[in-house]
Amino acid sequence: MSKLFIKGNEAVIKGAVLAGCRAFYGYPITPASEIAEAAAKYFPQVGSTFLQGESEVASINMVYGAASAGQRAMTASSGPGISLKQEGISYSAGAELPLVVIDVMRGGPGLGNIAPEQGDYNQIVKGGGHGNYKLIVLAPNCAQEMCDLTMLAFELADRYRIPVVVLTDGFVGQMMEPVELPEPVTEFPQKTWIVDGTAKTSRNLISSIELEPEDLEKHNLKLQEKYKKISKAEVRYEEIQTDDAELILMGYGIVSRVLQSVVEEARSRGLRAGLLRPITLWPFPAKRIQELSGAAKLFFVSEMSNGQMVDDVRLALEGRRPTRFYGRMGGVVPTTGEILEQVKKIFHELRT
Repeated sequence: MSKLFIKGNEAVIKGAVLAGCRAFYGYPITPASEIAEAAAKYFPQVGSTFLQGESEVASINMVYGAASAGQRAMTASSGPGISLKQEGISYSAGAELPLVVIDVMRGGPGLGNIAPEQGDYNQIVKGGGHGNYKLIVLAPNCAQEMCDLTMLAFELADRYRIPVVVLTDGFVGQMMEPVELPEPVTEFPQKTWIVDGTAKTSRNLISSIELEPEDLEKHNLKLQEKYKKISKAEVRYEEIQTDDAELILMGYGIVSRVLQSVVEEARSRGLRAGLLRPITLWPFPAKRIQELSGAAKLFFVSEMSNGQMVDDVRLALEGRRPTRFYGRMGGVVPTTGEILEQVKKIFHELRT
């Protein structure tokens, strides 16, 4: 094990190499370009494939092909590029292919700008492509988790035969921090369903198409059962000072780190605030939100968007407690001071 001082984007590729990823197909886009750059540098050193596709559409379909052949494969992009990959992601979900997509979010809509934002939440968590599918979505908030959760993404993808997205923002992707590299993965699952050009796999079929409605419905029902299993087994979150909290703050990515500072500041003023940070955006920690609603009086959600995860918080609460939202858009990161002012106002209301 060793410790490096690197960007979150480079930590992604370090984690991918350690996880046994053997194929990266992508197209550069700010603020995710360092991922492709690092893949181009490190993948050939371990005998893996790096190829810059002619487009985002081509790249995601190359990943589809590599995953069909049994390789641990990945791609990475940002908002506009992810939009172009949505059809291939939907195909991959329908074909039950284990692959990993990294989305380093930038400002939108449209081309937007290259500053950090969190406007891709609905696109990824709710399924931007067509059909009744889900993706496991992991949300790192530091360079260390960019490495660790990328490794976890490959494990979960293979365990459930499902595409997994690591959803982060441009701030975390561009930020340099110490990263301690985990031990490499040395054991990998057997994949009897793949098509690798051998006689043994010649009768296997990788496809997302079912022409008969009854057959497609049967396939969809199979997928829904898998999603139920995942939603029970793979929920992940972090809690800070929630035991006696009257106010629960919620956010992911870089915003969660701002909220952690807000909790510390609020506590120093005698205000009982706590933080619940979803690490899996799907499956979402709805059950834990409901449990915390027993003692907490209000939930406060902050996002670098118009308010997208907040909808899932409200759905989880089912009207048990009120929610407040504070968002910034266009690549503006909320500060500790401005959120603290919101929190102080809330506590003033709770006391009067």
